[in-house]
Amino acid sequence: AQAAESAHLVTTDARLARELQGNPTIASLRRPDGTLDMERYRQFVGSQGMTPETFEDGTRRMLATRQVEAGVIRTGFAANESADLALNAYYERREVQLARFNAADFASQVNPSDAELQAYYQANQALFQAPEQASIEYLVLDINAVRKSISVNEQDLRTYYDQNVVRLSGVDERRASHILISAAKTAPAAEREKARARAQELLRTVRRAPDSFAEVARKNSQDPGSAAKGGDLDFFPRGSMVKPFEDAAFALKKGEISDIVESDFGFHIIKVTDIKTPKRKSFEELRASLEDELKNQQARARFAEAAETFTNGVYEQSDSLKPVADKLKLEIQTATQLTRQPAPGATGALANAKLLAAIFSADAIEKRRNTEAVEIGPSQLASARITQYTAAHTLPFAEVRQAVRNRLVSARAAELAKAEGEKKLAAWTANPSAATLAGAQVISRDQPENLPRAVLDVALRADPTKLPALLGVDLGAQGYVVVRVNKLMDRAAQSAEVQKQGHAQYAQWWTAAENQAYYRLLKERFKAQIKVPPPAESGSGPLANPAP
Repeated sequence: AQAAESAHLVTTDARLARELQGNPTIASLRRPDGTLDMERYRQFVGSQGMTPETFEDGTRRMLATRQVEAGVIRTGFAANESADLALNAYYERREVQLARFNAADFASQVNPSDAELQAYYQANQALFQAPEQASIEYLVLDINAVRKSISVNEQDLRTYYDQNVVRLSGVDERRASHILISAAKTAPAAEREKARARAQELLRTVRRAPDSFAEVARKNSQDPGSAAKGGDLDFFPRGSMVKPFEDAAFALKKGEISDIVESDFGFHIIKVTDIKTPKRKSFEELRASLEDELKNQQARARFAEAAETFTNGVYEQSDSLKPVADKLKLEIQTATQLTRQPAPGATGALANAKLLAAIFSADAIEKRRNTEAVEIGPSQLASARITQYTAAHTLPFAEVRQAVRNRLVSARAAELAKAEGEKKLAAWTANPSAATLAGAQVISRDQPENLPRAVLDVALRADPTKLPALLGVDLGAQGYVVVRVNKLMDRAAQSAEVQKQGHAQYAQWWTAAENQAYYRLLKERFKAQIKVPPPAESGSGPLANPAP
């Protein structure tokens, strides 16, 4: 953001408009005539705690900051020779043989005493903890909750029917045929005039003989989609054609032929061949849908007011949810055995990380106060309070004795597997001919043959100048593996298509690396520091560096 400001990168009104028009959520807020429903738009951005102005300012800033990295991202490339050099090395193959020493095979040799179990339990109590849990009451305010409190009177329904019966009964449709003489909007004026003259000539022809319209269209129309069908475009409603064409078609009666209609595609002659006018539905036929639609509209309009009441109420009367529930006619719900992490299969409020964090905050635990109103989704608020709390605690030995034994047996079996593996490795290194290994297999990074990652890494990192080589891999709780790397093999031959895909992918990785380098440069230039440790994560591609 600082780089964008320093470089005076701005977002024009036209660029902002294109971004907003491409937003699918905002697109869904358009009315049937294509105009934006500003009330629903305000509710949409309001659910995110913003006004339209702040939302649009944020979008402008986001677009401006994108421009900072665009110069690197959009110009990135990698030569095919460089890509082949790197990819062939990265995906080279090696022939290996394994000897596995699985921890599970040594478990029968471990039989710990009660004293050993007790000692292990005492030394590892963190492994045998019951998590903190809470029982709660909670409220959810959403559009449906507001809707339940709304009743619509008969007069409002009838007024709404009179205003919307045409729309709800269905839309008018026209079936039309057309003759198109193409002329691009950007074509020279002389070319467009020539196309207009040709259209005028054809118009005179079909006016003299209206029944010849289809034949004239087949022979002369330059619309490849409809010419073969005599210009027929089938039925279409308003909003499906370019505006000049649509306006002309819906102004004609059945059988009428238009004057020349100019659009960005050229010049049209239109003949309306049929009209579908939907039957006007009665009030009773539409009553259910009218009531449903009117309730939804009123619920959206009242939600902001209800949200303010909800937010203030859970804060001002923080020792109970009942006053807010009574005022807004909400149902107090309950849940037990709640933890800081959502339970498997949890949905709605109980699956929301922000609400769970608020429930397990110090204030909510110690003082049993309502949480603040937490936004758990678009036009959805929730608040909760703890009714019973159990802190995390170590489970008694008697309850977890079997779990203690399982862990201790597993740990010691892994130690025995490792010891046996290291013993064999030493013996086989001294006398390679004595090694008893499984059959040879060929592995690579893109064909790991289901080997554990640690085994794959050790095999592929073996010094190619010292093959064959015997190596050991400690798999921890899974045991130990001895690997013999026999020989290095070139990458398998690639088809031209696979090579092309590989080059493109490598170019993407290279561009991402350049962009990361540029980002680090910006951090140095603007003296920015991120003091929170980065989370562990894998790179975006096989050649990406791990997070620092």
